[in-house]
Parts: sequence; structure tokens; C-alpha cells
Amino acid sequence: MTGRRAAADVATAMAAFLAAGIWLSGVSLPADEHPYLAVSAGAAIIGQAAASILRRKPRLSTPADRVTLVRAVVVACCATLIVPGLLGGRTPEPLLVLLGTAAFLLDAVDGKVARWTGCASPAGASLDSETDAALVLVLSFATAATVGPWTLATGLMRYVFVAAGWFRPALRGPLQESRIRKIIGAFQPFALLLALTPGVPATAGMAAAAVALATLVWSFLRDVQELERLHRTRAALPAETAVSN
Repeated sequence: MTGRRAAADVATAMAAFLAAGIWLSGVSLPADEHPYLAVSAGAAIIGQAAASILRRKPRLSTPADRVTLVRAVVVACCATLIVPGLLGGRTPEPLLVLLGTAAFLLDAVDGKVARWTGCASPAGASLDSETDAALVLVLSFATAATVGPWTLATGLMRYVFVAAGWFRPALRGPLQESRIRKIIGAFQPFALLLALTPGVPATAGMAAAAVALATLVWSFLRDVQELERLHRTRAALPAETAVSN
């Protein structure tokens, strides 16, 4: 029953995005601008969220996962909206900011639902963080056209960090809970949304995006330092045990 519910939740989320994505691509792109590219951009995001749930053993979805899936649908719609700007047109910024803000605010909901229902899990936390990263990536591409291409570093940094873990196993280790990391993580989409909001002075938007990137760099460097320290500590334990024996 749980597995069937997970499949139904995923199918509902994907169907909801396809309906919304096709409509949004028709609104934001002329018919001759290949609207399927816009839908494909969003489909990649909702597809990642779906795969995250369907590859679980046992296959299950929780009330918090359903909230995160709704958020993933909204983020996927944001991805659809940024494609016109990437193709040389204009991104419908008011609608993008509206949907991006909804996705940003929903981030506070799934965690509370997980705690209220007692369904918090590492798999749910992973789905949540991947959806967070997707939102920041989408917004960084949107701001690249107005603020500058350097904002892409904000969206790509987490993926670079994950890729670095393939070559440096120490970076794949677990990190301790950090309130400052959560604050910095939440500031990224807030700052990028501020930079995209119509009526906000360009200098204010650029400053917010710059502060977001600077704090993110500091946070990642701090995490790398901590992971390397923990890796050295774990590596030293067997040697110390052997000496004592």
C-alpha cells in the first residue's frame, strides 16, 4: 500500500508539472521558440525528485515528502519560465518571483510537517536539500542575465561540492547540524529573488547577490575544513589502536 501511494504521489506530481509546464511555456515562449525545451528544463527537476522517492527501499512517501513534491513542481515551473531568457528573450520576472517565493516559503513547511507527523528521515532530508539546490540553481540562471554571469557560481557551488566528493572521499562524510549553515542556505534564494524582483534597484539586487555568494563560499570552505579534520581524526584512530595493542 505504501509503495503504491509513493508511485501515485510521484505520478500526480509529474502530471501536475506537465500540465502547468506546457501552459507556462505557451505563455512565455512564442510557438516558434521550441517550447518543449522549456518543459524539458522543468521535467529534469521533477524527474530528479521522483527518482529520489522511487529508488527508496522500501519505496514510500510521507506527508512531508508530498509537501516537498509540491515544492519541486513549483521549482520545475520556475525552470520552465527561465528558458526564454536563456534563449535570448525575456524571462517573465513577476511570475518567476511569485513562484520562486512560493517555493522558498514552502521550504519551511515540509520540515514542520515531518516533525509534526514523526516522519523525519534521511531520505526526506535529502529530497528537501536537493529541491533547495534546484531552486537556487534556477534562480542563479535567471539572475545571470540581469545581475551578471557570476551569480551562476551560487547555483553551481553545491553541485561542484558533490562532484568533488567523487575524487575526495573526505568530502562525502556527514556534517554536524549547523544553524549558521541553515541561515546561509536560506539566504541564497532570498537574495536571488530580491535581485529579480521588479522595482528593486539594480545596485541593491547586485549587493544582495554578492553577499549571498560570499557567505556561501565561506560556508562551503568551513564545511570542507570540518570534513577534512574529521577525516584525519578517523584515519588516526586505527593507528592509535594498533600502537596501544
